Amino acid sequence: MSPWLEAVVRAVAVLAAFLSLPLLIGQTEHKVMAHMQGRLGPMYAGGFHGWAQLVADGVKFVQKEDILPARADRGVFRLAPAVALIPYLVALSVIPLSPTVVGATVDASVVLVLAVIGVGIIGTLMAGWASANKYSLLGGMRAAAQLVSYELPMVLAVASVALAAGTLSLVGIAEAWSPWWLLWQAPGAFVFLVAALAELQRPPFDMPVADSEIVFGPYTEYSGLRFAFFLLAEYAGIVVMSLLFAVLFLGGWAGPFEAWLGWLWTLLKGFAVAVLMIWMRVSWPRMREDQLQRLAWVWLVPIALLQLALTAVGVVMTS
Repeated sequence: MSPWLEAVVRAVAVLAAFLSLPLLIGQTEHKVMAHMQGRLGPMYAGGFHGWAQLVADGVKFVQKEDILPARADRGVFRLAPAVALIPYLVALSVIPLSPTVVGATVDASVVLVLAVIGVGIIGTLMAGWASANKYSLLGGMRAAAQLVSYELPMVLAVASVALAAGTLSLVGIAEAWSPWWLLWQAPGAFVFLVAALAELQRPPFDMPVADSEIVFGPYTEYSGLRFAFFLLAEYAGIVVMSLLFAVLFLGGWAGPFEAWLGWLWTLLKGFAVAVLMIWMRVSWPRMREDQLQRLAWVWLVPIALLQLALTAVGVVMTS
């Protein structure tokens, strides 16, 4: 296969995964929440087990009018959903499902993933500022403060794993993983999971959007497909964070018959993490803003620093 054809095939495969996996997670969330909270609505659409609920949601968004506020900054307002969504596409392209099943091979792929994930907050700020709505602007600022606070413990947790593996390549980290990391890197895994929920503004860390109280914060003025893109960005973020967690802390493709089924193990592990994130939404009430900041700076950052020091000691002792 020529290099150009291979690049096109890989790009199409990544795009197909990007368009299908978030929808699968969205459908899973409908069903998990319906069972855990006794929600009857999502169980009826289409008949068997509410299979058409996601289709109905898509039709609803397409039919809604695309409203543009009169005083909004039109260019920034229209661009914001793409800025929030595209970084996850870039991140997904470098997360390996196996040593050979990866969209693009990058030496320092873990750094690239963390960098592009941080760009997503710009889309939220753009949405809040461009809406010409003071409540949307405040929601965007609250979201930015939250995401900046939780990026530090997340980076520290990932740095611990990279130090243990001796590489910044996601493929190299997964290949260096061993089962005893489940104990050795457990504090870092906990920090990463909590920080990922906060980065995605998922319950119990959804104060900036608080859909039932402040009408989705920075996204108040959005409707139709533009609003749907922000929701798609959230589910794409779940996919990226879940797969990244599976590669970093669960060994990625490590498992029986990994030479043939390695990519499937990575997907299954990532899906299990995604279900855990949904479970957290169902089980925990929303935190206050001061509680969120205290959790980040008083607990998660010290735990992540302690994990990093513990990893450094382990690496020195075993080298």
